[in-house]
Amino acid sequence: MIVRWSLSELPGLLAELGLDRPLVVASERWSALDLPHVARWTEIPSHRLEPPAEVDSLLAVGGGSAIDTAKGASARTGLPVVSVPTTYSGAEWTPSFGVRSPDRRMVGGGGGSHLAGIVYDVSLTLDLPRAETVGTSLNALAHCAEALYAAERNDDADAHALAGAALIASALPRVVDSPADVAARTTLLQGAAHAGEALAGAGLALAHAIAQALGGRYGLSHGAMNALSLPPTLRYNAAVVPDAVARFGDAIGAPDDPAAAVEALAALGGFGLRLRDHGVPEDELRAIAETAAARPGNRANPRPASPDEIERMLRSIH
Repeated sequence: MIVRWSLSELPGLLAELGLDRPLVVASERWSALDLPHVARWTEIPSHRLEPPAEVDSLLAVGGGSAIDTAKGASARTGLPVVSVPTTYSGAEWTPSFGVRSPDRRMVGGGGGSHLAGIVYDVSLTLDLPRAETVGTSLNALAHCAEALYAAERNDDADAHALAGAALIASALPRVVDSPADVAARTTLLQGAAHAGEALAGAGLALAHAIAQALGGRYGLSHGAMNALSLPPTLRYNAAVVPDAVARFGDAIGAPDDPAAAVEALAALGGFGLRLRDHGVPEDELRAIAETAAARPGNRANPRPASPDEIERMLRSIH
């Protein structure tokens, strides 16, 4: 993966990859950006993207929805993806993707997208609203936590996870206090990049399984759902892999109660911290638990949780 840290380096990166006819996959919000392209696709998220024959690549600009839209098309067509992330979601690092309809309902997903490069530019994050800033940062923090105990964990992913967790935990409160603070935003973006690399190296676990089940069923923000799901799963995993959870706690400066520290960071987002705040019906918690239990993230957890255990976690945050 080629990684660059300024939008001014995008043309050079494309040239290095031998690409000169990209399809820009980005919402109308980014239409004013001067990007190399032969065509644009602005429906984000989308399950209808069919790249025209003349393009040789997909240039995704935006958060996880834009990048996953491009990755889904890449898996179908073999076209390479270059991502320009504008949030902290980490989608740019993994070949897997979820396909959502424009109303954000999950309609499919898979793997096999062809990742070629990433261009980070902090200037593209300065106007990111508070809820999206905190939600996608908590998603990145969940990548860090889970990389330390997912089934495919390894020393290299651990190093990225610990570095990312420390940077995110230190920078996020500063960004919330001063959203246009370039230094704080840069630190947060660097933390998210480490988190994405940890995700790529180790994969997901239980918190993401729950967040994906919630988001896919109700069209809810993946970041917010991770913010709600990570604390109860940390408490669950503290009894299973205490050393891994303790390492995460040390990294975020909360060795005694990392779950409570995550809850405090999530509270900065201004979105509801209970599932009922997001319209999740109590009488559907069992069905959500069964869906989450069957997801790969739960199977990769150090001890997969049963539907009964996941239902108890959901009730604790309902």
